[in-house]
Amino acid sequence: MAERTFKLPDIGEGIAEAEIADWLVKVGDIVQEDDLICEVTTDKATVEIPASAGGRVTWLGGEPGETMAIGGDLIRIDTDDAAADDVGREAKAPEEPDAVHSPEPVESPPAPQPAPSRAPQSTAPSMLGARDATGNPLAAPSVRGRAREAGVDLRRVRGTGPAGRILHSDLEDFIAHGAAMQGTGPEPRTATTEIPVTGVRRAIAERMADAKRHIPHFSIIEEVEVEALEELRGRLNDRFGADRGKLTLLPFIIRAVSEAILDHPEINAHFDDEAGIVTRYEALHAGIATQTYQGLMVPVIEHAEALSLWETAAELRRLSDAARARRAGPKELTGSTLSITSLGPLGAIATTPIINRPEVAIVGINKMSVRPVWNGGKFVPRRMMNLSCSFDHRVVDGWVAAEFVAKLKSLLEVPAMLFMEYRDE
Repeated sequence: MAERTFKLPDIGEGIAEAEIADWLVKVGDIVQEDDLICEVTTDKATVEIPASAGGRVTWLGGEPGETMAIGGDLIRIDTDDAAADDVGREAKAPEEPDAVHSPEPVESPPAPQPAPSRAPQSTAPSMLGARDATGNPLAAPSVRGRAREAGVDLRRVRGTGPAGRILHSDLEDFIAHGAAMQGTGPEPRTATTEIPVTGVRRAIAERMADAKRHIPHFSIIEEVEVEALEELRGRLNDRFGADRGKLTLLPFIIRAVSEAILDHPEINAHFDDEAGIVTRYEALHAGIATQTYQGLMVPVIEHAEALSLWETAAELRRLSDAARARRAGPKELTGSTLSITSLGPLGAIATTPIINRPEVAIVGINKMSVRPVWNGGKFVPRRMMNLSCSFDHRVVDGWVAAEFVAKLKSLLEVPAMLFMEYRDE
């Protein structure tokens, strides 16, 4: 037997550990080179790990939910198995990212197989009478006959007899006292389910808790009239949408943010609170909060300040699709300087978004609605939208934050300013 241990490979710059999200093989399986063997999760992405050698799996290095250091023992494979067609190298890192360092496999003795991962547990205490093999409540024929006469559904009666059997006294007590209270409504729902918080969900939980613990948030909510912006967006889509794709509001928001930070560089920054250093960025690397079936991910549009509206829209589609299809790599999910989140399609009027640490601000977009607006002589209908922006009060003063939000408002209400070389002196 030539049993070899394969290490968890380097899966991205600066990543020291990963959580085992799921095993795609089990002990005893035959794998070939490049077969996917497991999925691991970092605080940014889920990555599939392929095998570099064929053989029979003899040992798995952990259970789903366990955290493993980069370079830790991941899997053991007997490469002498007759079905194997390759030997030698360690489990390959995914093709993303570009640079991967694969240490040589090492000889290791077999280890006992870990216990299988526990599935989510469900407990449903019996509140009503027990059921027989056919699913009917346990009760004597005479009790069933009395229930039919009284028009009582025995599924609603609590049994006090052996194994939850419904007795005559149970039925009569229900007829006398319980029927009026319980009526014919549905059965109470009593089941509970325990779901382990693992993978991306646990990473999100840790990052959100970390941000709230360390950052003294304050939020500003501002009402913005988007009548002119929506008219412009409609005309651009009518004129160019068939060839270039339809524009949503988000590219305009990103464009407005990239203009507003020119006058307020304090907003487009990172704060290293341990070193006591604020780093301001000229470039806008916009993190776009994206909901996936795994949870929240934040793909990054690099140098958003240098993109046209349609280039921004195309990059938004590409990154969102990649995140939802789990194709986004660590490089596409790191490096944001300011994040933007939108709950508008779900109907949120106002939110208080959580800052993506070490950033110092986040811009929230809420739903658009038609509201009456006083124009000096009468109320007129106008399309309105609220901006909800949160800031790190350690390094962003309230006055600066208010000026930044006011600048965003002015750019969105007069969208022609988005296309001018313009900056307040």
